[in-house]
Amino acid sequence: MPVDVLIVDDSAAIRKILQRVLAQANLGVGKVYEAADGREAMDAVKQQPVGLILSDINMPNMDGLQFLGELRSHEQWKHVPVLMISTEGSQTKVMEAVQLGAQGFVRKPFTADQIKEKLAGIL
Repeated sequence: MPVDVLIVDDSAAIRKILQRVLAQANLGVGKVYEAADGREAMDAVKQQPVGLILSDINMPNMDGLQFLGELRSHEQWKHVPVLMISTEGSQTKVMEAVQLGAQGFVRKPFTADQIKEKLAGIL
């Protein structure tokens, strides 16, 4: 059964690149939704259930770590896999993302193979 995905990044170009990677990865992805920040992402998951979230960390309004914390505070989204994709590579931020429940972390700039490899382990 295809998994619907939410891509959360303030860069429209990165969202498009990730959509292309998902389409080419042949991982059984269904519909792909987009959000430009954590607030939009919370609105999106309330409207459309998704089985996977790819999120940046550094975004305006609500960053990726705030979004992840908010997401995990709701029972219905506690177990939705989240892969963080960010230029933020500090060990502190990576550990914080993992403690908040992220299943993985990919540093920008990324390759399509890095994304596929991480997603294969999650899906």
